[in-house]
Amino acid sequence: MSSPETSLPPNLDRIVQRFKSRTDPKKRYEQLLWYAKKLQPMPEEEKTPENKVHGCTSQVYIAADLKEGKVWYRGDSDAQLVKGLVALLIEGLNGLPPQAILQVTPDFIEETGLKVSLTPSRANGFYNIFKTMQKKALGLELGMSA
Repeated sequence: MSSPETSLPPNLDRIVQRFKSRTDPKKRYEQLLWYAKKLQPMPEEEKTPENKVHGCTSQVYIAADLKEGKVWYRGDSDAQLVKGLVALLIEGLNGLPPQAILQVTPDFIEETGLKVSLTPSRANGFYNIFKTMQKKALGLELGMSA
């Protein structure tokens, strides 16, 4: 399903295809809100400065653990649409080895078509959330190989 130049992990590719198939921005928003509702609650004690995503207008937190060589994320936001972005990324990247997460390029953000539906600050926030998740994966990988 993914193009040859970007080989996305299967879950993320499926999500991108789902968003690409919705041409109506309203439907994309509804899809994001659906993801937001599905997101598991993040424990309050994990909402720390170390887990805060910088460069987002809303409050966004991402935590990650490494279990059996795979990264598992938790996250939250105080804005529903952003919470949907967090949930989309968590569903797309959870359960992958750190190296697989580090190889994902942010091009998929364009592919979803969400950039045109989001305000510039939200689109920038989406990118910052993704980069934070990659930084956490890198930190876990370095900790694993240290």
